[in-house]
Formats: sequence, C-alpha cells, structure tokens
Amino acid sequence: MMPWPDVTVVDACVRRDGRGGSPTAVTDDDPAATDADRRAVAATAGTSHAAFLGPERAPDGSRPVRFFTATAELSGCGHGTVAAQAVRLARTALDELKGRQHTGGRTFDTVAIRRPAGIEVWFDQGLVALRDPAPDEHTAIVAALGLTPDDPHPSDTPRIAAPGAPRMLIPVHDRSALLRVRPHLGSLTAACRRYGLLGCFVYVPPVGDRPGAARMFAPAIGVDEDVANANSTGCLAAHLLDTTGAQTVEIEVEQGDTLGRPSSVLASARRGPAGITTRVGGLAVVRGGH
Repeated sequence: MMPWPDVTVVDACVRRDGRGGSPTAVTDDDPAATDADRRAVAATAGTSHAAFLGPERAPDGSRPVRFFTATAELSGCGHGTVAAQAVRLARTALDELKGRQHTGGRTFDTVAIRRPAGIEVWFDQGLVALRDPAPDEHTAIVAALGLTPDDPHPSDTPRIAAPGAPRMLIPVHDRSALLRVRPHLGSLTAACRRYGLLGCFVYVPPVGDRPGAARMFAPAIGVDEDVANANSTGCLAAHLLDTTGAQTVEIEVEQGDTLGRPSSVLASARRGPAGITTRVGGLAVVRGGH
C-alpha cells in the first residue's frame, strides 16, 4: 500500500450545536494510486468513507471526486460530498464557494458557506426515482432487519428510492422501534446483493417541527451502520413529497445516536418537469490532517 500524505478528517453532518457527525477522510487523489490504495485510506484514517479530490477541472468547471469505503468504490456519497466541499472551502480565505462536482457519471452544483459552528454545504442530488418494492424484496429485507409486527409505521409504506444507487426506505412506528432494530448483517448483505440495493434506510418520519430519525444499514458495501446517510435523507424527502402531493418538502433527519456520533442531515424536494429533484445539506467541522 502506498503512503498517503495530507489526509484531512472531517466530521460531516454534525448536529446544530457542532456535536458528532460522520468522520470522513478527504485527500487529493493521486493518479499513480490503485483502487486498493484508495480503499485502504478510510481504514488507515479510522473513518468509514474516504473522498478523493481530482486534480483537474473539466471544461464545464467541475472537479471530479471519488468515494471509497474499505471494500468498494461508491457511485455517490452524500456526507462525503459535504466533507469534500467543506475541505475545498477551508483551503481558501473565502466565506462562500460555489462549484460543480463530478461523481459517478453525474455533474452537479455545490455550495459551501462558512458558519459560526462550521461549514454548511448543500448539493443538488438530482432526480430521485421511486417505486414500490416487490413482495419478495420487501419480505427479505424486513426479515433481515428483525422487525416485529408492531414496528412498521401505521400510515406509511416502504419504498425503493434511487438517486443513482437504489436503497429501501422502511418506516417504523416511533424512535423506540428504531432503536430496537437489530439486523442480521449476513442476511441483509445477501438480500441487498440479490435485489441490487445499496442498503436499507429505517426511519421515523418528521412530524411538525420535530426532526425525523433514521438508521442506515449497508453491510453489502462494507458499512454495517452509517453515522449519516445524506443521500437517503434526500430520498426520504422525495418520498414524502410524492406521497403528500405537496409541491415542496423540507426535512431534517437525525441519525447516528446508536453509534455515539449524533448527526443531522437537511434535505428539500420539489416537483419539476422531469420529476422530483432534491437538494441535500449538512454542517461540517474540518478537524485537520491525519
């Protein structure tokens, strides 16, 4: 494994008071590195994910960013995008940095803004496709999660949401039901691979001014439970918009409490000519080099 200098660790999607967040390694990419080298960076830095900032600008002004866990490259990473763009702003003397990021074959707008508690980042998630799961798909995932008959939410239903990589959104009755989820990781890995799912986002919907709550399980890509899954929060905003018939939806979802790393993700969804599009945001604290 090649040595990798100048890795910055960022707490992405911290709570409003600056606590917690998902530790994410961010570094400049090296064209001489192999993907095995990149997969090793997250483990070496003690983070679940690593973001690699490309050295060149495309003709449209975008910069490539790649994301890796210890086991695989990801086609996208929401909290990794928050971390990557926070580092880009932190390297400047600017108060705000607008840019375009190229990841997983898609180019999208980003903005990073200095705030008293950290750096706030927003990015355009793009179109989110929604569908109902097939009965066998639903049964396999619910069984792997170990949910009881009383756990499902009484007025919401599971959906498959895909901003690129599909994942299943599973609503549960309340936060106590969310805390009780104890997935069988081997069964969940097998089911996600069988149905081509990134993972499963188990959530309690937001109510009024109270944020929602969620846990993301993605053992098929090497992340048993994610501290903050920003893309899935955007997917949830799209689902809530789709089921309520509203023109716009804005939500906050708290995550990470079961891991001792409280996090918070913001998302908005709107209807457009091509379908439902979303924006996702979070506050990041740049800790420094590793």
